[in-house]
Amino acid sequence: MIKLKIKKGDNVKVITGDDKGKTGNVIKVFPEVRKVLVKGINEKKKHQKPTREKKGGIITVERPIDISNVVKLSDAKVEKKVEKKEETKNTAKEEKPKTKSKK
Repeated sequence: MIKLKIKKGDNVKVITGDDKGKTGNVIKVFPEVRKVLVKGINEKKKHQKPTREKKGGIITVERPIDISNVVKLSDAKVEKKVEKKEETKNTAKEEKPKTKSKK
């Protein structure tokens, strides 16, 4: 079984896909297929047949989302881009004095 950093009950933010930018709470984790079920994210319509217990009709169901498409809110950066600092090194090549070899 694969160890994942996201667990049930964590608040996550979606970083890619149709629901990009939305946040939600993790309901269930599927480590074998590397997916998580998040409340209110990746909702799809499903046609339900009527049964004795349930009324039929169109219902919305949350579908699992890939774990690489979400990030923990505690780990997420606060909408800031980190600037990379480039240090330029002006090192002059020192010329070695040429020594005459005696033959």
